[in-house]
Amino acid sequence: MEAILLEYAWVLVVLIALEGLLAADNAVVMAVMVKHLPKVQQKRALFYGLLGAFVFRFAALFMITFLVNIWQIQALGAAYLLFISIKSLLDRGNDDHDALKKPRKKSGFWMTVLKVELADIAFALDSMLAAVALAVTLPELGDFHVGGINGGQFIVMLLGGIIGLVIIRFAARQFVVLLEKYPSLETAAFLIVGWVGVKLVVLTLAHPNLQIIDEAFPHSTLWKLTFWIVLAAIAIGGWVTAVMKNKK
Repeated sequence: MEAILLEYAWVLVVLIALEGLLAADNAVVMAVMVKHLPKVQQKRALFYGLLGAFVFRFAALFMITFLVNIWQIQALGAAYLLFISIKSLLDRGNDDHDALKKPRKKSGFWMTVLKVELADIAFALDSMLAAVALAVTLPELGDFHVGGINGGQFIVMLLGGIIGLVIIRFAARQFVVLLEKYPSLETAAFLIVGWVGVKLVVLTLAHPNLQIIDEAFPHSTLWKLTFWIVLAAIAIGGWVTAVMKNKK
């Protein structure tokens, strides 16, 4: 029994670390989305956005085995992330070329909240799929099941998800401050969004009901290394570029 509990503790630590990494990406995107609002509204938009995201994640945990079997949900998440990434990058490029023209009209408060929630839901699909992949490797603990998953495995996923949301809440506000100092970091942020969207595309194409690519590929060492190396390169490159521009 002690060995099983130690294994659960270790997976929870790994899951928290993974949620922390994914939460950092999510927090950057949320910071970009709310930074045009007045400071008081920024906090409210982050709060309402995360509240809706928490409700979604909590409800999704109870039907995770059902959601995992629907590849269309993963496809929608991938499409949304790629859409906001490409649109935002194109808008930034147009703004840079048309700097003397009238500034673009920004989204209002509730539209911003909606965008924050949709982005977090899309990111949540990625983190929840990763959480399921980790949790189901654990031995079953207890005789009850939730959402088609053993109760012990479900608790580990729930704790990891809650901690991830807490990290996002506190990190997002710090990233807003950072973006005010280094505005060009927005480009790197939306490149990261697009790259996470690509990851969801790969997961969708490898879904058991599609199998356009090998089902094992998204979980292979090659793909995982490629994903994290590219992600780190975007983040580091974006930071170096932003610092250099700020000095100029």
